[in-house]
Amino acid sequence: MKTIQLYNLAKLTGIEVIDRFQLILEIFAQRASTSEAKLQIQLAQLQHELPHAKEKVRLKKLSEQQGFLGGGRYEVDNAYNAIRRQISHIRNKLKGIQKERRLHRARRRDLGFPLISLAGYTNAGKSTLFNTCTEETVPVDYGLFTTLSTTTRAIDLLGKKMLLTDTVGFIDRLPITLIEAFHSTLEETIFSDLLLLIIDISESYKEIERKLSCCLDTIQKIGAAEIPIVTALNKIDSLSNAEIQQKVEFLKDTTPNPVPISALYKTNIDLLTQKMTEYIKNYVQVSITIPVTDESMSFLSWLHNRANVQNVEYKGDMIEIIFESVPWFADKVKGRTELLNGNFNS
Repeated sequence: MKTIQLYNLAKLTGIEVIDRFQLILEIFAQRASTSEAKLQIQLAQLQHELPHAKEKVRLKKLSEQQGFLGGGRYEVDNAYNAIRRQISHIRNKLKGIQKERRLHRARRRDLGFPLISLAGYTNAGKSTLFNTCTEETVPVDYGLFTTLSTTTRAIDLLGKKMLLTDTVGFIDRLPITLIEAFHSTLEETIFSDLLLLIIDISESYKEIERKLSCCLDTIQKIGAAEIPIVTALNKIDSLSNAEIQQKVEFLKDTTPNPVPISALYKTNIDLLTQKMTEYIKNYVQVSITIPVTDESMSFLSWLHNRANVQNVEYKGDMIEIIFESVPWFADKVKGRTELLNGNFNS
């Protein structure tokens, strides 16, 4: 909706009129709890405001001016430049936060565990599933956009340690400026080894189709289309067995690797975790032998914190260790093993 249309509607009704984008931002603003989320919302608001700034000042001064803009040009430019300065200031603050986020991400990757990101339409049940998998208590609500920042926790999937991240929910026709503003949050998805897509199948076929299309399109736009996807068809507790079968059949050709679940009642979570581990294919098993030294004890502690150590056996003055990890981390261990005068066998 154009600025002049909003202005005229507000003038006629005597109340503030906002467009869809502003409504989304209002909801985001109410939900934001971290400093990063609040800054991202402010940035999106200012980016939305910038193209309309000149028109708003013109409309406010219309009755005072002789001709188009009249003597109000100075005020218009002031308003426009003030918004640009605020945008620049917020971007600088976000750069600092994003730098810190990259450091945290690098530390997580240094752990050597695969990263799984939850993705899906807002209110599909991502945070509920996150709590179920991690035994955490991140906020869960029936409103939109309960999660506006990421939370990452370690989980155990069939004996393998992995990292699970809860992310911001997608929404249909999300304005590009909002996607850009939340890029640092959404980019957690880009660096994942697996996407766990959550779809609410308790809704109508039309709604399921629309939201699934939105999710897959958003995953494509943020550059995560090449990452393997497992889909959790959530909220089956609201459906009969016949309805579940019908909807699974309906979605089988359009939904990547679907598994019907109830995150709330923990139904079929074991089937979901089994499917997820099938798509974390890049684990390798490695056996190393190192001499018993103080330095080796420190190395063993380091390895326990960063890989799935399956067995440790002391054989005289040597230690034999068997572990599983992603290939690049195994290469890192190989280098450290050689420094300890040990043997590495993959």
